[in-house]
Amino acid sequence: MTPHSLLSLSAWRVWQRNWDVFMRLWRVELWPGFLEPVIILLAMGFGLGAFVQPIGGQTYLQFIAPGLVASSAMFSASFECTYGSFIRMSFQKTYDAILATPVMVDDVVTGEVLWGATRALFSGGVVLIVITAFGLVRSPAALLILVLLFLQGLGFSSLSLFFTGLAPSIYTFNYYFTLFITPLFFFSGIFFPLEQLPPIFQTLSWFTPLTHVVNLYRALVLGQVSWGLAWDLAWLVVFAGIFLSLCQVVMRRRLIV
Repeated sequence: MTPHSLLSLSAWRVWQRNWDVFMRLWRVELWPGFLEPVIILLAMGFGLGAFVQPIGGQTYLQFIAPGLVASSAMFSASFECTYGSFIRMSFQKTYDAILATPVMVDDVVTGEVLWGATRALFSGGVVLIVITAFGLVRSPAALLILVLLFLQGLGFSSLSLFFTGLAPSIYTFNYYFTLFITPLFFFSGIFFPLEQLPPIFQTLSWFTPLTHVVNLYRALVLGQVSWGLAWDLAWLVVFAGIFLSLCQVVMRRRLIV
């Protein structure tokens, strides 16, 4: 996938199809996005947090808040481009209908990735609003998170669509979420500093994309922006670029029989 494909009008038409479906269901989709982070903040921040010492001068609630923005975007993009994309591809035959028009396979794949990134932006943006309402955002630099949410969404949507292109059945996604997404959720610095892990696990965590996203969001929420964050941003761009290309390859093989 190239920058040109991201700007393709046909790809954005595929995105628009998903947007139109979402707008018919937005009332159902909206409330879980608000309620879930509130529940987690109440349970983890005020419940468990009452027994946790401050971390780096932050309360436990302040510490976990940026990571919840990142994890919400990750889960949203991942679900959209695994279960959502697989249903559109294999059960609803939406891709077959689209490909009967002048739209090309690359445009379908790009449109799906763009839509997954949009869902990540929505979900992460909702959580950002929630933690702002809780008074957990210290800097206006946190507005930059909205841009990074889309970039994060591109990466996780591409990764998820790559797995979708290889998945023989919808049940295969249980392995993807159990063996990859869930460990990322718990071992990417959201709930505790990575320095508490053994060195080998610290190294492994550094290679995971969510760790770098959490680093970026936490720094922006606190207003602690430094040049060291350029490495986190670069890693995120490389991750997105690699899987943008790989998902195009596997989905092309899957859709062109």
